[in-house]
Amino acid sequence: MTETAGPLAGLLVADFSRVLAGPYATMLLADLGADVVKVEGPNGDDTRTWRPPEHDGEATYYLGINRGKRSVALDLSDECDLAAARELARRADVVIQNLRPGGMARFGLGYDDVAAANPGVVYTSISGFGSGAGAHVPGYDLMVQAVSGLMSLTGDPDGPPYRAGISVFDVMAGNHAVIGILAALRHRDATGEGQHVEINLLSSALSGLVNHSSAWVASGTVPYRMGNAHPSVVPYEPFPTADDDMIVAAANDTLFRKLCVVLEIPEVADDPRFARNADRTVNRDALRPLLVERLATRGAVEWFELLTAAGVPSGPIQTIDGGFAMAERFGLDPVVTVGEGERAVGTTRNPIRFSATPAVYDLPPPRLDEHGDDLRKWLDT
Repeated sequence: MTETAGPLAGLLVADFSRVLAGPYATMLLADLGADVVKVEGPNGDDTRTWRPPEHDGEATYYLGINRGKRSVALDLSDECDLAAARELARRADVVIQNLRPGGMARFGLGYDDVAAANPGVVYTSISGFGSGAGAHVPGYDLMVQAVSGLMSLTGDPDGPPYRAGISVFDVMAGNHAVIGILAALRHRDATGEGQHVEINLLSSALSGLVNHSSAWVASGTVPYRMGNAHPSVVPYEPFPTADDDMIVAAANDTLFRKLCVVLEIPEVADDPRFARNADRTVNRDALRPLLVERLATRGAVEWFELLTAAGVPSGPIQTIDGGFAMAERFGLDPVVTVGEGERAVGTTRNPIRFSATPAVYDLPPPRLDEHGDDLRKWLDT
């Protein structure tokens, strides 16, 4: 077991997950100091082949969610490899897997089997649609974006539905998995008892749809896509300027008044059609042309500086390189280099900042079975 710093130092995580939700969760645990052993099949994690783009022959998709781990390739149909996998699960504080429900049990690695040998284990399962009636349905983020309702909310009102630009529910489920694991570890610290933590993408999606979910659950309202407009807050959307588009997010009456002052149309804030957010929401079609006219007089960056100085949330619409440049400008140090020499690779910094136990970035994303020999020897002792 490796020795490292971080708030989760000393914690052993057996990672039987693949693709995105599980590996993202275990990378976050590794960033916080856990010793994560990534168990891969003989052909490796699927994301090793998801390219381009790539860095030195390795898929950047894989590199982005697998730093801080040690890799061992185990063929669970092989008796010796299966014995090593079971021993790893017996020693682990946390086991995480995202095979279809029942998939791990076929190898004697389901929760009941592992907990019998390791009662304190926090065993975490990530699935698409739960372990009940939806267990037979394969779960991919795109499917969940479709069936959850997210795609019905994304796109122009008269256009087709769109997926989000990232696998948003895989990432969300990964975060929910980390929260569940940490809570279960807290329970284990207090009682000595492990437990089974279950996460499914559809439940994460419905939780993550927040105000839209509440609209249906609390009032029976089915929301539909409105392009870039917000159903309940105005103005809260992109606007054209003299050059590029930008967003303006004047989410309350005070911010709207400040916006009008910067745009040199203070009288608009006094107009009874626009004085309160509820009024602006009803009269959005009358308000938007007034804002567009004024915003056309300057460029997006100039407006951003003026509005930011006045405390009005806004920003130019940028590509990802612009997002990283802004983070650098604000001193957020968004990129960390993991590894040395030919193994050095830039990765995105963990977003959590600790005053006493900072995140650690000791290991680059592992090559397939890179640590296999050492791990097999360790598990055999």
